[in-house]
Amino acid sequence: MTTTVQQSLLILIAGPYRSGTGGDPALMAANLARLEQAAWPLFRAGHLPVIGEWVALPVLRSAGADVGDPLAEQVLYPAAERLLARCDAVLRLPGESTGADHDVAIARQRGLPVYSRVEDVPAVAVGDAA
Repeated sequence: MTTTVQQSLLILIAGPYRSGTGGDPALMAANLARLEQAAWPLFRAGHLPVIGEWVALPVLRSAGADVGDPLAEQVLYPAAERLLARCDAVLRLPGESTGADHDVAIARQRGLPVYSRVEDVPAVAVGDAA
């Protein structure tokens, strides 16, 4: 049941991942799961959602590192920046996050729309955001 949209957008979902976790893997996994909850409504509306960690985490693993490694700073933020060079919009979910705030700043510099609620994204119906 895909909704046809005038233009399919590549949308970066930004929000807390490491913030407030103290490095606890279970808390980071919970944060990632919260980010991922927004993926289906966006996809169902005809857009292509992406989360920076979907790219960065496999890159880190292939380098033999994880988010606690100093190499993470050279991968996590740069991966999101590289994605933003190709994205059409950002969905900024609630919660303190330096990385997500940085993503929003870059998006605004590039003139990209920044949405703060799933239901504000074009073609996402209010009932679809649940």
